[in-house]
Amino acid sequence: MNLFNQSLPIPRRNFLVGCGMGFGLSALRPMLDGAPNPMMVRGPHFAPKAKRVIHLFMNGGPSHMDTFDPKPELQKWHGKILPEENRFKTERKTGAAFASPFPFKKYGQSGLPVSSLFPHVAKHADDLCVIRSMQANVPNHEPSLMLMNCGESQLVRPSMGSWVTYGLGTENQNLPGFVVLCPGGYPVTETQNWRSAFLPGIYQGTYVNPARKAGEEIIPNLNPSLPPLRQSRQLNLLNKLNQAHQLERPDDDSLDARIRSFELAYRMQMEASDAFDVSKETLKTREAYGKGVHAKQCLMARRLVERGVRFVQLWHGAGQPWDSHDEIEKNHSKLALQCDQAIGALLGDLKDRGLLEETLVLWGGEFGRTPTVELPKPGSNAGKVNGRDHNHHGFTVWMAGGGVKPGYVHGATDPFGFQAVDNPVHVHDLHATMLHLLGFDHEKLTYRYAGRDFRLTDVHGKVITPLIA
Repeated sequence: MNLFNQSLPIPRRNFLVGCGMGFGLSALRPMLDGAPNPMMVRGPHFAPKAKRVIHLFMNGGPSHMDTFDPKPELQKWHGKILPEENRFKTERKTGAAFASPFPFKKYGQSGLPVSSLFPHVAKHADDLCVIRSMQANVPNHEPSLMLMNCGESQLVRPSMGSWVTYGLGTENQNLPGFVVLCPGGYPVTETQNWRSAFLPGIYQGTYVNPARKAGEEIIPNLNPSLPPLRQSRQLNLLNKLNQAHQLERPDDDSLDARIRSFELAYRMQMEASDAFDVSKETLKTREAYGKGVHAKQCLMARRLVERGVRFVQLWHGAGQPWDSHDEIEKNHSKLALQCDQAIGALLGDLKDRGLLEETLVLWGGEFGRTPTVELPKPGSNAGKVNGRDHNHHGFTVWMAGGGVKPGYVHGATDPFGFQAVDNPVHVHDLHATMLHLLGFDHEKLTYRYAGRDFRLTDVHGKVITPLIA
């Protein structure tokens, strides 16, 4: 499904450079010059179950045996060396078995076990589709982040959100089709996580810092500081500069992406401020989500998908906050407390508004953690033997809404939680399944670049049909 194999026609550019960048007529431009609008709503390959995605990304790697994959065997072996200890290696040699400090309870009619870290999410157990047999390629953050977000751990590739907006367009031309919410700054590998790579630049994620303080603009420089007449003059000047730039570089298609981004910014002046203003929600709704930046960004996510944004990604924070190499009880407790109520409220709010059925919600990190303790580094505090190392051999994610099977557990890790042993699901398989829910054959959603057709799943991936309702 290569949507843009042909070069853009010259008459459109002539139109652009002759009318002040087309801001006033941006909605009419495709009709006037025949050029395709890259963000127009498009139908997928077959009838979709989901129309939009919210990705709750717990960057750093939450521990699956402390959240959604209980391992009673670890209680029996706590403090002891596990059998076949050489098998339990990832990046570094680890120590004895480490039982979860968090008790599990069964919830809902499905009896889904959830740890004490997520009591609010647990209330929606019968809506969750839990995959306990996830696998990635390596136990390192950077390549695993790229794999989860872009389908490729080393080479430059478009992100999942870029592929989705490329395939579906967006339902609201006054907002970005792909929004990234990450409080406090960038995660590891920064903007590479939401890049468009060789796809047209219009499909790149728009980064927003929801941790901005009261009185600060959620998107800097969005609101015009000039009166309309002066702004019009400024845009006319910008048009002349673009015209000169185009005359000097007649074959440079990157200018088109820049022009479209300016046009989107102009249109966002009318709608973005309202979409990100959670103060317009009722007091009851705001109290349901709780306090803090995670409550704010979860509520923003609901407001964005409600307004037609196609893909919203929520990061826990800058860096890799869930990377608990030591003091996992303290660190995971703090992190879960920050987001559990908000995520639970988001699921309930989507369901109450009739949005969950067509909104695919994904929760998880880039990998999991080991069932054994990470040994302290030489010279460090040897008493802090209570964290877990990285583990890509087996981990957990869950999905909700969007046509997935509710109250369902798929696959399993071994009795200690180290490796997926039953129905393994690679990240490529997860992507193939998500695209299927959105109405795409993942092998046919392609883009031609450098002489070959690329896709999110590269040359891998299979749809995991048991996950689909």
